[in-house]
Amino acid sequence: MNRLLLTLCLLVAACAGVSPPPAVAQEQAVTIESSALTLKIDDPKATKVGRLVWRGGIEMRGSLRNFGGLSDLHVTPDNGTLTSISDEGAWLIASPRFDANGTLVGLGDARMGQLRGLDGKTIQSKPEADAEAFTRLPDGSWLVAFERRHRLWRYPSLTATPLPVEGPADIGRQPANGGIEALAALADGTVVAISEEYSRQPDTVVGWIGKPDSGGRYAWSSFSYATLPDYRPTALAVLPDGSFATLERAFDMVRGVRIRVMRFDAAGLQPGATVRPEELARLASPYAVDNLEGLAATRGTKGETLLWLISDDNFNPLQRNILMLFELAR
Repeated sequence: MNRLLLTLCLLVAACAGVSPPPAVAQEQAVTIESSALTLKIDDPKATKVGRLVWRGGIEMRGSLRNFGGLSDLHVTPDNGTLTSISDEGAWLIASPRFDANGTLVGLGDARMGQLRGLDGKTIQSKPEADAEAFTRLPDGSWLVAFERRHRLWRYPSLTATPLPVEGPADIGRQPANGGIEALAALADGTVVAISEEYSRQPDTVVGWIGKPDSGGRYAWSSFSYATLPDYRPTALAVLPDGSFATLERAFDMVRGVRIRVMRFDAAGLQPGATVRPEELARLASPYAVDNLEGLAATRGTKGETLLWLISDDNFNPLQRNILMLFELAR
């Protein structure tokens, strides 16, 4: 298929959405078939892009019909468990598999289920199920950000009934399909969220800092996140050194999907400030890339910083569910 037709299909999927299969009501095992990715299509020996060193990548196909739409990512500090959520309200838990060289080669022991609503029933409709970001809180619970009907819910576990969390006062002003895509929690319980499209001033989008308050509430303040034309943040992770990494995505029919991997210091994250991240790497064809929306950061066995990136295929057969692993060069 030529590139123009492919990018047209990507645009249709991103704007209109491809109808996904029905939600899975109960937790189920899922078999994930993995095929290896190369970092650069026209140079199979390539191992570096920008400041990122290739540690392996896979294209994934799941045995359940609702496998896909993966919108965010969490990996445990020991790199033993990967958790992801779908923009159709599903969750995925699996164990990363590595070869003798520490290269990512697959996922095993995988299972899936469906997030529940405040009534305890599994979420079925797209406006309710559009989970775009999540983060693990210090007590082990999960904070999930939904768009279309913008809100934050806290899940004691992914199989539990959630509790609503009062978000920033202007959370509802975000564009319907341009809400919180980037979400992270610090060790002290502080939550950082960045909107994909909500902007108060040119060349920025709005972010919020939530300081834990009494009764499970947060005291919210806002900051600005500087953007380039076409690029918008889709993921946020706390690096092992305490700084932050983000993914930024751009798309058009001529150039296709482009991704910037970014970093900024924690010291710049202040109420009223403008965060101006630095670019670590840029992923665009012929490098491996797709609709990357999830990001996690861990340490490797030698103390190196690892970055995990996952894509949302929009349940479109012309897109891919890919998982990529990089080491951040010193």
